[in-house]
Amino acid sequence: MTPDAPEPGSVPESVPRPGPVTAWRLRPGVAVTLLRNGLHLRGRRGSVTLEGSTALPVLWRLLEEPLRTGESTELLRQAEAGSSVRKALDTLIAQLRAHDLIVEAPADPTPDWVAATAERPVEAASAIAAARVRVLAGAPGGPLAEAAGRALSQGGASVSYASGTAVPAGAVLLCAGEDERRWAVATGVCGDAGYVTAPGSQEQVRADAAALAARLASDAPSSPPSSAAVFASLLAGSAAHRLLCAVGGLPDPASEGDDQRLLPGLPAVLVAGVRPLRADYRTWLGPDRLDVDRRVALDPARTLAEALGRVSALGDERTGVLPAPLPGDLRQLPVPLAACDLPDGTVLAGAPRLDLARLDAFCRAAEVRLGGACRAVGATPSHAWGRALRRSAARTTAPAPGDTPLPSALWFGHPQARHWWTALTVRQGVRARLEVFRVRPDEDAYHAVVHNAGQDVGSGQDVGQDLGQVLGRAVEATPGDAAAFAALSAVAAVSAAGEELTVRYSCGSDGSAAALATVDARTAAWEDNGWTTGWLTDVARREPALHTALHRLTGPTGPRADETATQHHELAALLRAFGFTVLTAEEGER
Repeated sequence: MTPDAPEPGSVPESVPRPGPVTAWRLRPGVAVTLLRNGLHLRGRRGSVTLEGSTALPVLWRLLEEPLRTGESTELLRQAEAGSSVRKALDTLIAQLRAHDLIVEAPADPTPDWVAATAERPVEAASAIAAARVRVLAGAPGGPLAEAAGRALSQGGASVSYASGTAVPAGAVLLCAGEDERRWAVATGVCGDAGYVTAPGSQEQVRADAAALAARLASDAPSSPPSSAAVFASLLAGSAAHRLLCAVGGLPDPASEGDDQRLLPGLPAVLVAGVRPLRADYRTWLGPDRLDVDRRVALDPARTLAEALGRVSALGDERTGVLPAPLPGDLRQLPVPLAACDLPDGTVLAGAPRLDLARLDAFCRAAEVRLGGACRAVGATPSHAWGRALRRSAARTTAPAPGDTPLPSALWFGHPQARHWWTALTVRQGVRARLEVFRVRPDEDAYHAVVHNAGQDVGSGQDVGQDLGQVLGRAVEATPGDAAAFAALSAVAAVSAAGEELTVRYSCGSDGSAAALATVDARTAAWEDNGWTTGWLTDVARREPALHTALHRLTGPTGPRADETATQHHELAALLRAFGFTVLTAEEGER
């Protein structure tokens, strides 16, 4: 039996034992594979493997037809209560119920598409049948409106058509229900692309439709596609399906595909294209939903993978608000690199791992877009504060001429510092010097700086016009950590110099995201600081104390600004809705 299924012969305590005369119906679409000593059943939302007896396939042959027709009452009556046959039937039915493969057979016929997913098919079918759906369009006789009307009628709803002056061009609005149970869905075509909004109020879906049309119109060709009728039917059918599911209390189709790219708790829109013909759901928060419903905001990400899922949604090529941070064609040795292309230049980040580099590039790109009123963006409050405090400390505790650095023995013994310093000076052949300073005698905070000391002796490439150019710097809790991140940042800078990129914004690597990267991480006993995960685990452990020390060092300095001064208020609100922390200049300097 599969690990997620109950043991054969047992009835889960959470599943009520079926009554002796209850009629059950197998959900439409459930497929069955007979095994040598068991069964495998799979449906729309659940599956189970039952094994342990060669009698199971025989029992299923006896039970399948009555279950598919909903006429299992007589069979259950014939099985004497307490007999081995009745116990086997009850156990099998209980397993099917536990995995949502059967429902109680309705007295009246219900559409198969409703019975396949509804928890209470009769109530859902009744709600859909009672719905009066209006199809609003600028041209009610257009192919999109007519296809939507046909799909709604075939789904069991009553349909009427009307001309809607407030409907965006090329769109159709489907409205059903009254008062507090009113639902609407919009769909539209923009050249060879189209969309279907998430169910909501008329105001919400109109705003979503207008925003999506503006996004998709930039890529729209001048002539309509040759398969316009087929494309309109696809969009109209999807819109009708989403609306009827909302009216009947059925799960939204966007939640049915187990798409890991979609973010739980946020609405999704369907985005379709003609060349090639394709449609998929994408997480989307339109401007109206941001302003009206603050309850959609996600909690901060718990893991780095979760944060990067949100980065992917915000960097989606069709529905995103920022370019996606990607490795592209960048060389990933000796240091992983990720780039985010902005209109005025490229944001480039290097980090111990590519996932960390992608997060750094995205956060820096968001900070650039938000302008000077934004101090830092982070996947969590701790991540944002770590970024802000390190920058402030690097600015206010910069070594002065004549300051004496710490002996190199205090940091060169750190395996990560030694690795990245060797990668810079030996593998890349850069003449450089690394100096580490303690920012204050009574604080455990260290400032490391890597200076270019001349020409790249390995390739002859001049990595810095000035001999004193800073290639990398870092502020961390130990001399070894500071030296390692500063040397890593220098390696990334030198690697970027060999790429054909217009790098305007470089991201120095640091330990602010170490806690995210090591959540639930399992390290072996031999994984010390020489291993990336072991090193990041130690950095994460020191992060709270470093924050406290940097707060004392930096103090309330620098410009102060209110959140409303942020140049792109909508972007800041969207980032917060996706669980990111946006620190304004005032917050970042406390």
